[in-house]
Amino acid sequence: MERPITRFETDGEGDPLAILSCGHPQHVRHNPPFINRSWVTTKQGRHSMLGKTLNCVRCDKFELPDSFVAYKRTPVFTEESLPGALRKDHSTKVGVWAKIIVAEGKLRYRVPALQADMELSQDTIGIVVPEVLHNVEPLGAMRFFVEFYKAPEKQDA
Repeated sequence: MERPITRFETDGEGDPLAILSCGHPQHVRHNPPFINRSWVTTKQGRHSMLGKTLNCVRCDKFELPDSFVAYKRTPVFTEESLPGALRKDHSTKVGVWAKIIVAEGKLRYRVPALQADMELSQDTIGIVVPEVLHNVEPLGAMRFFVEFYKAPEKQDA
């Protein structure tokens, strides 16, 4: 899935990391002759790449970024109280991930763009990828809630 670069950091060895809008880091090394990314060697070069997209395979695999933290959750929904908007395609905002947690019963979770159609239960949590359209459908009596995740707040040093 293509994701825009929002900023750059470095890893423990000093190699450049592009931070994507989804929150995933991705190495962007300049390592000729295998990889020619001379733009990573200067601040101006990296700045020129802000907003450009890279393919994020971790989003394709529904991987919640490791450092993200829960910050809110919905009430518990049942097959009767499930809002109509959740039954239709909808998405989260930039950088907002979520977990669909089923407490009882089963729930169908569809993500058309990623060709995913999953049956969620107490044993199977659904991961919501930022900005990607998805919908849910109750499979009989069920109870579930959604827990939202974002990047942790930066602490001033």
